[in-house]
Amino acid sequence: MALINTLRNRMGKLLVVVIGFSILAFVLADFLQNGSIFSGNQTEVGEIAGKTISIQEFQAAVEERESSYILNFNRQPTEQERPTLRQQAWDYLISKYAFDKQYAAVGTDVTDDEIWDMLQGKNINPSLKQSFTNPETGEYDRERFLNYLQQLPSLDPNVRLQWELFKNDLIQGRRRVKYENLLTKTNYVTSAEAAREYNAQNDVAEIKYLYVPYYSVSDSLVSVDESKLKSYYNERKEQYKVEGTRSLKYVSFDIIPSKDDTAYVREELQLLKEEFKTSEDDSTFASLNSDALTFFGKYNAGTLPAQLKANISNLSEGDVRGPYLDTEGFKLYKLSQVVEDTIGYAKASHILIKGEDDEARSKARGILNEIKAGADFSAMAREHGTDGTANRGGDLGWFETGKMVAEFEEAVFNAKEPGLLNNVVKTQFGYHIIKVDEVKTNTAYKVATVTREILPGDETINNAFTKADLFASSVDDIKSFDKLTSEDSLTVVPANKLKANDRRVVTLGDARQIVQWLFSKASKGDVSEVFELDEAYVVAVMTDEIEEGYKPFSTVKAEINTRLLRDEKGKVISEKLSGLSGSLDEIADAYGADANVYTSSDLLMTATSLPSVGYDPKAVGSVFSLESGETSKPINGENGMLVIKMENKTVAPEIADYSIYKTQLEQKINGQVGYGISEAIKEAAEIEDERYRFY
Repeated sequence: MALINTLRNRMGKLLVVVIGFSILAFVLADFLQNGSIFSGNQTEVGEIAGKTISIQEFQAAVEERESSYILNFNRQPTEQERPTLRQQAWDYLISKYAFDKQYAAVGTDVTDDEIWDMLQGKNINPSLKQSFTNPETGEYDRERFLNYLQQLPSLDPNVRLQWELFKNDLIQGRRRVKYENLLTKTNYVTSAEAAREYNAQNDVAEIKYLYVPYYSVSDSLVSVDESKLKSYYNERKEQYKVEGTRSLKYVSFDIIPSKDDTAYVREELQLLKEEFKTSEDDSTFASLNSDALTFFGKYNAGTLPAQLKANISNLSEGDVRGPYLDTEGFKLYKLSQVVEDTIGYAKASHILIKGEDDEARSKARGILNEIKAGADFSAMAREHGTDGTANRGGDLGWFETGKMVAEFEEAVFNAKEPGLLNNVVKTQFGYHIIKVDEVKTNTAYKVATVTREILPGDETINNAFTKADLFASSVDDIKSFDKLTSEDSLTVVPANKLKANDRRVVTLGDARQIVQWLFSKASKGDVSEVFELDEAYVVAVMTDEIEEGYKPFSTVKAEINTRLLRDEKGKVISEKLSGLSGSLDEIADAYGADANVYTSSDLLMTATSLPSVGYDPKAVGSVFSLESGETSKPINGENGMLVIKMENKTVAPEIADYSIYKTQLEQKINGQVGYGISEAIKEAAEIEDERYRFY
């Protein structure tokens, strides 16, 4: 026995040492793989306007916003909300290092007087005003705010932090407004520009145009050589500037509850059913045993759960029914109490004939008499009803006191038995033929509900992981990935042009861990480990990478080829059209079936498309360069070649005052200033965002 104890003690110590070395090896392997220790840049999350942003600085900004969130909402942010807070922290750092530099360059500052004005003066910040509004008077309570400031030094540090964040955001917002105003005030719209806008909105063209779509010319009749494609690409390279993206494709092994999992939950509720029957506090019992947030409620005969409604005639207090299966899982219902409610409920159908005149009343009475003579109420409602209930046979369902206009409610709620009312009922909406389906009742039902989700069990989860793990270990590049997915008939889902800070991957929802792998560890052709998501195991392979800068010629070659082929087809069509003469109709007949003539009688310069042609702002612009009676030369449109004849151009008469149009243009230009400034400053700051390596 002593020998056994000695071995046990030594083996225990040895086990601790082995575990210690294993953990150390794991940590070192992770650091070495990611360069976390030996690469200096592993403590950096990016760069803004030449300033390196460390993970410590960024995390401090994140924690400030998380603290403020906790104070505002009295709870920790969820995992779904944390990305938003991180983005707010990043935006704050962009403002601090990129925007502040621009503010300082032009001397934009916020004085103490301005701060006082926003806090206590004539221009109090709306958020502050709302927080310190007296609930009794509805007015801003200055004394209450001043008391808060006096107590601030003695309040919790987090409260003081929240105030500093608010005050800083207030100042930054004012600086931003002042900076934007410097540029906004330089905007000016001339009278000539205002007049041009007036004409653009009011000049009307009546045109006739011949249209030949590009697709009418076969691809085999035209071609573009490689040199032209490359020349086009080089001349317009800026059009193909892109952010860095990576692409992947993946297979998922869904974790779907099995029949055994379903049976387990059903059996579990069958056992719970007996306890439920004897529970004294049904609401508490349901809340403790239910997976759903809704576990107790008051219902009427119309709103009862379907399974209880079907058995309403034989329900009594204390009955426990179920388990029933629906989209939320299995459910047990207990009828806790049947009560007489202060609210009345009834069920009815109606046929509404709109109008308050004798004709409407006569028509309604005629329909009522047909139903009395044996006509089907539902069929008559579908034929004659004039409101939204007509397509369901006039059925209004159950409704409670106060939901219908007084005359209608009185007629239904005073009925002593179900059936067709003897006379039509007039309301503000017209005349109603009413069938009472269920007479008024004040009976209400208090029901406790235990809901259990059907979740996959350990065996189901293990089976899905085994399949995913076997697949991952059997492939090591794109070729083997494609081969095995084809052999096993697995569904492959592509996810193209993902960005470093993306969180969603096509149908997978939030799959941040996959995006992190894609940008921090993967190279083209690499196959991932098995990723565990909420409802599936996923294996991915990286398929492509586009580095920040310009799209490679190879990736846009097909797009350019299509565009240049269109131009070549335009030349073929134009050459054929140029050899024809006569009216547009005669030219179309001579050209053949691919040419058609259309008209537009109310075309405005602000339009961007033509009827039967589609989006084509170039063609619309060409229209208004023509005089009445003038016919254009063939025009290269977006979708085909056009020849346009100006039948008549109605130019809006000059007016004495164009100020309305001047104001419209100024508002449009000024509205674009904020976004334009923001994008320009960010571009100049040459922001490098590498947060993806950490989050």
